[in-house]
Amino acid sequence: MSVEFENELGENPALSEVVNSDTELKEWLVNYVGQQHDPDTGDVTVEMIVETIAKEFPEFLMVVAEENWMRGYHQALTDVDVGETLHREETESSNGS
Repeated sequence: MSVEFENELGENPALSEVVNSDTELKEWLVNYVGQQHDPDTGDVTVEMIVETIAKEFPEFLMVVAEENWMRGYHQALTDVDVGETLHREETESSNGS
């Protein structure tokens, strides 16, 4: 299974970042993913971790993606409401002058 990360904005540079094992969980995850991918350099990247989780624990990744989508959608609606309010106020003030 391969996960496509590129979109109209290009690839996220954070995907190629090497993950440092600075916590117990990261150490376990980096070791596990490293065994799965067996990278030539020995470095495990964020992209490798996401691919492994997508393959072996898709339920987790879907919940994170859905939550992220919902928060983004909610923020977009809030931004539209604020923009409409500002536009209305600006229009009213320029008509009243």
